[in-house]
Amino acid sequence: MENQLFFVKSREEINLCFDAFKVLRPHIEKESFIEQVLRQQQQSYQIIAFRVNGKVESAAGFRFAEFLAWGKVLYIDDLTTLPESRGNGYAAVLMDRLIEHAKANGCQQLHLDTGHQRHSAHKLYLKKGLNIVSHHLSLELN
Repeated sequence: MENQLFFVKSREEINLCFDAFKVLRPHIEKESFIEQVLRQQQQSYQIIAFRVNGKVESAAGFRFAEFLAWGKVLYIDDLTTLPESRGNGYAAVLMDRLIEHAKANGCQQLHLDTGHQRHSAHKLYLKKGLNIVSHHLSLELN
């Protein structure tokens, strides 16, 4: 079996992505993850995954959105790689494909937020031409 880059559609394919997403989002549980992805897919959320020998090693969740500030953008919600698979270029392949996908879908920009402590991820993003242009602020409401 060989490497495969694919857009996730089915419940079974979402399930294959769980281990990779659990690395980035440790609070999630498998059943709630699958149900939430299915709900988010109704709101334009998509996943692209990189599978090696049948196992999803890296995945990205993204959506198209339109903003007054930036026009149409491809927004990356999640980009994750299994720890034992880091350094193999899988996330770089996903980023390249997402950049192509954004251009092919008429986006003016590609955006993502990243944790300030994720230095190795920042190296990839900067290498791919992304710029640090703002601070993202949030307020917990519970």
